[in-house]
Amino acid sequence: MSFSRRSALATMLAGTAAASRATGMRSAAATPPAPGRGADGQRIADLGDGTFINPIMAGDHPDPTILKDGGTYYMTFSSFLSYPGLVIWRSTDLVNWHPVGPALHQRIGTVWAVDLVRHEGRYFLYIPAAQDGEEWRIYAIWADRIEGPWSDPVDLGIRGCIDPCHVVGEDGKRYLFTNGVRRVRLADDGLSTIGAVEPAYAPWRYPDDWIVENFAPEGPKLLRHGDYFYLVTAVGGTAGPATGHMVIAARSRSIHGPWEDCPHNPIVRTRSIEEPWWSRGHATLVEGPAGDWWMVYHGYENGFRTLGRQTLLQPVDWTDDGWFRASGGCLSTPIAKPKEGRSGPSAPALSDDFSADRMGVQWSFHEPGPNEAARLQRGRQGAVLEGRGTGPADTAPLTCIVRDRCYQAEISIDLLGDAEAGLLLFYNHKAFVGIGFTPEAVKLFEYSDELSWARKRHDARTLRLRVRNDEHVVTYHYSYDEGRTWMRHDTRMEVSGLHHNVFGGFLSLKIALYAVGTGSVRLRDFHYDGNPAPVIETKLDSFG
Repeated sequence: MSFSRRSALATMLAGTAAASRATGMRSAAATPPAPGRGADGQRIADLGDGTFINPIMAGDHPDPTILKDGGTYYMTFSSFLSYPGLVIWRSTDLVNWHPVGPALHQRIGTVWAVDLVRHEGRYFLYIPAAQDGEEWRIYAIWADRIEGPWSDPVDLGIRGCIDPCHVVGEDGKRYLFTNGVRRVRLADDGLSTIGAVEPAYAPWRYPDDWIVENFAPEGPKLLRHGDYFYLVTAVGGTAGPATGHMVIAARSRSIHGPWEDCPHNPIVRTRSIEEPWWSRGHATLVEGPAGDWWMVYHGYENGFRTLGRQTLLQPVDWTDDGWFRASGGCLSTPIAKPKEGRSGPSAPALSDDFSADRMGVQWSFHEPGPNEAARLQRGRQGAVLEGRGTGPADTAPLTCIVRDRCYQAEISIDLLGDAEAGLLLFYNHKAFVGIGFTPEAVKLFEYSDELSWARKRHDARTLRLRVRNDEHVVTYHYSYDEGRTWMRHDTRMEVSGLHHNVFGGFLSLKIALYAVGTGSVRLRDFHYDGNPAPVIETKLDSFG
């Protein structure tokens, strides 16, 4: 690493305003072994030799909430402005995860860290959400089967709180803990509250000279183990400096306190920018298949904030004094899989001929408006997406989470009527890049603006588009003959800055498809490759 790069990283840790917006670069020491490869070459955790390599859920899977239900585990994550949202995933070994389906279909705003629980045979999701300009509310949805159907959201009347966690006290009553750390009692059915939200615990504070984002006690998760309730909390801020987010713990014999801080705090913290995972926090303890213990939490991959916060798994050891410590060594090396787990399927392929319904499981609309779902209709020849808006900045694109540092995606698009369409890498409406076309021209978008000088006149209603992201360097191709020959756009882009520390929102850079205008577009033969071979160029297009 050059002296100038080391200096830049040191500045970031010093907490300057400029550094808080920096992407950060990974060191050679932080580069992990090659991951396992699953469908479409996507990276997976299972290495096939009895070990796994983090992350267990690659790509944008933040704020994990995990439920052990007999011999099966279920997990879901913050879905923010994506609808359908709150995709539930299933595993029988804590390493390989396969989607069950989305639980949330009704838009209630941006959705942050939820809690998935089972109580007296019924599944509940407690959901903090906020519409634009409104205060946070906590909702509940429920289902008698994990596959659904899930109920419509019920507003619990809790205002200004996020990060709910459900727990049953020693009195048999149900409670929600929230950020703060605060507590409110729930009615027996879990669908209303009794009394007011009140302070519950004053969290442990780290030394004042630690480089963090802010104090921000959040993500409380509670566990009853032995004679104690254990309260696991995140402090230090969710993003910002790589060394900010951390996991702390406290315990009490009563849900009402008093709480005793863990003498080993923090349980988990990124201490150096040389580590493979940054901003580690928002943890939940879970019992493994063999009765051992594990901790599930999230973190940013060193140098790849664009992928969002990814889900990590680390073993936990209980100590003689009744506390617990994270074990397993460095997260950049393989870890033995949980004992007695039954291997199951991992993430399905992303390549899609649009003959099956993958809404929520793979595709979702970003910040959809009313009746957005009706825009997409599947058919034998592909899916038809109705145009809405005038460009990528004022439409709800169809998005797809990616898991890989290097990947390639391509799709064939037919314009039907007065329409424009394209293939994007999309963070939000202020931060995207991509290639699109009308019947008269090929267009290029860079950081949410069209590069008008890069337009290429043509006369075509069908194009196959390709985008390749090779560790933040993006290359575009297009083809008039369904991919038999390709033309490369002569402008490449660097997208390492399209992440939360620059644009906010806690999102990730996703593959996206957009359709605008008064017509529609047909989407055909989407293909994803998470481990693409080098491209052999056939023709370089010149623009002018």
